[in-house]
Amino acid sequence: MGISGALIGSKTAKVVKEVLLRAKQKNPAIDIELIDLRKYKIEFVDGRPLESYNDDTKNAIEKIVEADFFVIGTPVYQASITGVLKNLFDHLPTTVFETKIVGFVSTAGSNHHSLVAENQLRPILSFFKALVGSKNVFVSNDSFDRENEIVNEDVGRRLNDLADELLFLQGKLKG
Repeated sequence: MGISGALIGSKTAKVVKEVLLRAKQKNPAIDIELIDLRKYKIEFVDGRPLESYNDDTKNAIEKIVEADFFVIGTPVYQASITGVLKNLFDHLPTTVFETKIVGFVSTAGSNHHSLVAENQLRPILSFFKALVGSKNVFVSNDSFDRENEIVNEDVGRRLNDLADELLFLQGKLKG
C-alpha cells in the first residue's frame, strides 16, 4: 500500500508509485494500491467514531488497516510533514502498523529538508509500532524533469533499493 500525503503537485505520488511498481516488478504476486490523498476527501479528526466519517475517510482507513506493507510519502512543507498526512495518521488505530513493514519517501524543493521525514515520520511510525526500513529516500525537486519524471539515476537506484528492502523484510516477516 502506498500513501501519498500531498494535496497538490504530483511528485510525491509519483515517487511512492515508483517504489510500488518496482516492488511489483520484482514480485508480480503482490497487489499494489496507492492512496493518493489528492483523490480522497479525508475529514478532519474531531473525536467521532470512524463509522460517522464520510466514505472516503472510512475507505482509506479500512484499506490501510488491511494492507501488509507500506510506502508512505510526504512532501516537506515549512520543514515538516504535511498536515493532511498527520490528519490521516490521527484517524488510525495505534496498532495499525504493528508487525508491518513500512518504508518512506519524502520530496522537497531543497536538500536542506533531507532529514525532515527521518526526524518526524520515523518517530510517528515507531509510535504505531511499525517495522521501519532503513533505505528510505529523499528526492529533491532537481531530480525531476519538466514533466515531473524522475531523471536522477541515483534516485532511481535508491528507490530500487527501497523496494528490494521492503520485499526482503516482508518475506522474512511472513516467511
